[in-house]
Amino acid sequence: MNAAGAIGVHFRTIDSHGVKLRVAEMGKGPLVILVHGWPESWYSWRGQIPVLAKAGYHVVAPDLRGFGHSDKPLALDDYNMLHLADDLVAITDAMGEKHAVLVGHDWGAGISWNAILLHPDRFTALAAMSVPYRPRPTVPPVETLKKTYGDNFYYVLYFQQPGVAEKEFDADPAKTLRRIYVLYGGHGTPVDPPAVTDSKMSAGGWLPRIGEPKVLPSWLQQADLDYYASEFAYASFRGGLNNYRNYDRNWELTSQLAEATISAPVMFIAGQDDPVIRGQTAESLTTLLKVTVKDLRGVMVLANAGHWIQQERPAVVNTALIKFLGELKK
Repeated sequence: MNAAGAIGVHFRTIDSHGVKLRVAEMGKGPLVILVHGWPESWYSWRGQIPVLAKAGYHVVAPDLRGFGHSDKPLALDDYNMLHLADDLVAITDAMGEKHAVLVGHDWGAGISWNAILLHPDRFTALAAMSVPYRPRPTVPPVETLKKTYGDNFYYVLYFQQPGVAEKEFDADPAKTLRRIYVLYGGHGTPVDPPAVTDSKMSAGGWLPRIGEPKVLPSWLQQADLDYYASEFAYASFRGGLNNYRNYDRNWELTSQLAEATISAPVMFIAGQDDPVIRGQTAESLTTLLKVTVKDLRGVMVLANAGHWIQQERPAVVNTALIKFLGELKK
């Protein structure tokens, strides 16, 4: 049985301003859109889709543009934040709904934060994971990264040059995913020493700087990795990398959000070992988020968990999501 059949989802293709998006869906009820990150796909929500559907929700998990079996536009500007947010509006329209609740992880969290700010009339609540909302900086973000890292390697800076990172990653999708997944969610998984230890960007790409895992972490089965790898072998890593290449473009396009706030209910979940939250606690994240979020329903920082939070701790995440969604009905 294939991955979709094992979970029980149905696929359909919807149109977003000429870009075809594949979505996996299940269930009936209020619309909940699950927005994945990088390097992932609709399949990142395999632990949530049937549970939320059973709880009485129409659950839709797209392959974002550039991923999986969705279209992969060629132009870099086709991956800017306005287009990504508009895709979520198009999905809501295609489902025949005026409103939806967003659940986003990683890049999907970033897109969802922007979507609820840009389209507050369409999205009524947000559960964000792993990537908190940070107010718009005063200077372009890539400029800041270059000043911070200089000649040293940093993956976001490595991703900026079109054609380079995807050539490295596309050569062996399973190896790429295995190393990145364990790097950010390994929890003590033993790995071989990295082949490259020189901190300079000129010393090479990203994968040689990450040790090869000796085993997979408990949350990632070989069949899961095989499915992910097949999706990226089909799609290439280019589309997802183009999201990163729009960092400064997104900054330019969202100047109107500099002082914007979110009035809709929001919750946030992250893993304590996730480097994205930079060692922050639930208390410090609450303080950060309350600058923008006026109805914060809770912040959870889960011990012994990394970046791939909904895959690493599905039961805890599902319980939190069902509670959050249930309270929206009251």
